[in-house]
Amino acid sequence: MGAKWIKLAVLYFIIGIALGLFMSATIQLHWAAAHAHVNLVGWASTAIIGLVYTVYPKAGTSMLGKWTFWLYNIGLPILLASMFMVQIPGAIGFAHTFTFSGGGALALAIILFAVNVFMNVHDTDRQQV
Repeated sequence: MGAKWIKLAVLYFIIGIALGLFMSATIQLHWAAAHAHVNLVGWASTAIIGLVYTVYPKAGTSMLGKWTFWLYNIGLPILLASMFMVQIPGAIGFAHTFTFSGGGALALAIILFAVNVFMNVHDTDRQQV
């Protein structure tokens, strides 16, 4: 499961860098919050979860690990889309529906990840990488 997380993280890394270059080239800095979330939640957090699940594969293949994967990877694109939609005049109300649904799924995924770590990550289960 860890490899899937890492591959998705790399996609978010590419998107984050491309967005940063776009912002710099066009001086459209109002996208900064979305850019930060793509890089931190998309790239960094996703990669860290992937590394945890690579080192502790039992956690990654557990039911909590699978639920975390799907909630996180459905919720995150929805949340990120809402961060772009709030910049569209008149779309803020619609965007907030996406913010709460995507953000809620993402928050639940992170809670499940934390529970999974405490339940299934033990020194004795560590995979040598």
